[in-house]
Amino acid sequence: MLYPLSYEGGYSLKYGLHGQTTLPNEELVMTHKTRENRTEDPLTTRLRAETPGCEKVLHFNNAGAGLMPRQVLDAVKTHLDLEASTGGYEAFAAVQPAYLDTYHAIAELIRAHPGEIALAENATRAWDMVFYGIRWKPGDRVLTAQASYASNYLAMMQVRDRFGIDIDVAPNDADGQVDVHALEGLISARTRLICLTHVPTNSGLVNPAEDVGEVARKHGLPYLLDACQSAGQVDLDVNHIGCDFLSATGRKYLRGPRGTGFLFVRSDAMDLLDPPFLDLHAARWSALNAYELMPDARRFESWEGYVAGKIGLGVAVRYALEIGMPTLEARIRDLAAGLRQQLAGLPGITVHDEGVRQCGIVTFSHARTPSSDIRTHLAALKMNVNLSDPDWARLDAERRGLPIMIRASIHAYNTLDEVDRFTDAVRLATT
Repeated sequence: MLYPLSYEGGYSLKYGLHGQTTLPNEELVMTHKTRENRTEDPLTTRLRAETPGCEKVLHFNNAGAGLMPRQVLDAVKTHLDLEASTGGYEAFAAVQPAYLDTYHAIAELIRAHPGEIALAENATRAWDMVFYGIRWKPGDRVLTAQASYASNYLAMMQVRDRFGIDIDVAPNDADGQVDVHALEGLISARTRLICLTHVPTNSGLVNPAEDVGEVARKHGLPYLLDACQSAGQVDLDVNHIGCDFLSATGRKYLRGPRGTGFLFVRSDAMDLLDPPFLDLHAARWSALNAYELMPDARRFESWEGYVAGKIGLGVAVRYALEIGMPTLEARIRDLAAGLRQQLAGLPGITVHDEGVRQCGIVTFSHARTPSSDIRTHLAALKMNVNLSDPDWARLDAERRGLPIMIRASIHAYNTLDEVDRFTDAVRLATT
């Protein structure tokens, strides 16, 4: 069921181009009742009741790590208790249905097949398995965009120095998202891979991943999508996007445990890669001087891992699927649009988000008050945010001259009242 974002005594949200709020800068329009008498809809009530952290903090750091639902916490703790009482290997053998369901849940989340899913310890390692698995040769070219995440671009530079490849960076268009036409114009006979960050670490924009997918298919090029910040807040369909590979983490908007992530490798793209390393899980020692890769995406896994966390990741994905990704995406987007609008009305505040399509990440800075001081003030009020350093996305940061920013990232369990209180706290911190 899709719960509308309507509240008795809540905001009257009026939408303009691209779904962004077009409300007075001084504050959002209130209707009928005061803030104190506002009532929440059934979805918000449920989400908050099932998220223990909501009682302790105002958490606007979901692009760092989301607050886990109680169901996820219970799944992780239950398995750890089982390991402690029966032994790690014995516990693993006992929970095979729950463990294997994680593959099925992730496949359902992104519209893939379970055999196309590999579990990883984080999104970066999942991304690395693809990038370092390409059979690079001197003169090859990788094509990326301005919003590239630091860990990804560092890998590109390392492979550039190691193998003599070239890095082509597509510019952004007037809206701040990747210029798809310009990206296509950079394709050459030596282009081996297109890499795109779906949602940048330092901005609320959602890059047009589907349009890039059309270009990749047109030119027969493999396409790697970094969905670290979009999985769990954007409804993902790898077939509609057209990517061959997708990497994601469990701890952010999916609200799974830290130390979990996953990789999607399209079945017909499996043999385009050489796994950067192998163990007895990823391959079979078939003869004295021979080995055989696993036939599915598990060739990109390793044997040892965080079993409790992987089970918890599956529970977190099932939780998101039960609520419905379209529902979650709409609520996150709308709450963030309200926060973006309120912050833009504060004296001295600059909101730095770009893009036609925007999401739950809101980045801003103040003309005089350092972002670190603002975060310290908010932390004293038990309001969680993170700082966004230019080092995290230097191509974009240097192009736009970005300072160290506050990154406030909203989830569906956050409320309009929290948006109000947060805005008031930022106002006090900067006056």
